[in-house]
Amino acid sequence: MKNCKWLLLLLTCVPFQSAQSQVHSELATPPNGNNERAEVSQWIGLVKISIEYHAPNVHGGGGADRTGHIWGELVSYGFPDPGFGPSHAAPWRVGANETTTITLSHDVKVEGKDLKAGTYGLFLDVEKSGPWTWIFSRAAKGWGSFQYDPKDDVVRVPVDPVDAPYTEFMTFGFDERRPASTVAYLQWEKKRIPLKIEVPNINQLYVDQMREDLLSWPGFNYQNWQTAAQFCADNKINLEEALVWAEKAIHEPFRGAVVGVEDFSTLSTKSAVLGAMGRTSEADAVMDKALALPNSGVFDMHAYGVGLMRASRPDRALKIFQLNQQRHPEEKFWTYFDLARAYTALGDKANAIKNWEITIANVPENRRFMLPQFQTALKKLKEGS
Repeated sequence: MKNCKWLLLLLTCVPFQSAQSQVHSELATPPNGNNERAEVSQWIGLVKISIEYHAPNVHGGGGADRTGHIWGELVSYGFPDPGFGPSHAAPWRVGANETTTITLSHDVKVEGKDLKAGTYGLFLDVEKSGPWTWIFSRAAKGWGSFQYDPKDDVVRVPVDPVDAPYTEFMTFGFDERRPASTVAYLQWEKKRIPLKIEVPNINQLYVDQMREDLLSWPGFNYQNWQTAAQFCADNKINLEEALVWAEKAIHEPFRGAVVGVEDFSTLSTKSAVLGAMGRTSEADAVMDKALALPNSGVFDMHAYGVGLMRASRPDRALKIFQLNQQRHPEEKFWTYFDLARAYTALGDKANAIKNWEITIANVPENRRFMLPQFQTALKKLKEGS
């Protein structure tokens, strides 16, 4: 009798052993129920998000059409007793076979709540009405949710499921991919369940990585120090250290090994950092030094002046544009275009009209698409509007 009981237990467990064999066994065998293993990943900047799962399909169970019988039937509402394993109240395993997992390379926010880097079991509380709830659990290794225990929960976040086009195979994916966020989603049958993931310190992560990179081979190139400093200036982050990086690009990134370069570009970056720090007069002095260099080109000065215009500093921009025109009298389009814009911004109608007319007369072929815009600006000035 004892042997019969043992044999019965063995036969009962065999399906679960073979199902796990795709991942854990010494032998490669098909996944249980032919629910194929899948993985999807998405980067948010330096942050990698990966979801591993086994995907059931609507026409599973011998090919029967289960459309309309997924939510609330095949996938139970709430926390039912699975009738197997230690758990007496378990959410949906979000798939089939082994526990579905989500791996985060860095700390993130999920639906506004903090979640540390790591690998988590991913479960879902499905409800007949009201929000559904994503559950992130420390229990990332297991078989489905038969061993689910709420004490392992790290974060729970409610979301609203939405209607979606029919999807045969349960599928995870990523949408709305932004520089600092994405929306992961689960889509199956006619439902889509979103999960917003954000990296609020995305620029700090870049800065931290740059700092580390500059300690090795990239640090032997002065341009990498400049790139790091410019990134900080553009994003107004880590400015004190960025000023050091900008200086290294100009002078000596690695003492005795690499020579820095003082040119219009590196000085512009130093000025940008100072400007981001609110040290405007110092930033202007650095740019005056850059402008005095003999190799300051038409487009260098154009770009600097345009930046001043965007910063609502048309008076200084006009001086730069005038200097650019004096330095490069052979250029008949960009210098006059810049002067026309600056005079317009300053309300100098006569000089604005004069320079718009010269600009229009010298539009190069690759800028002909801008001609209607120039003509409109000139017309408005002449009409006094």
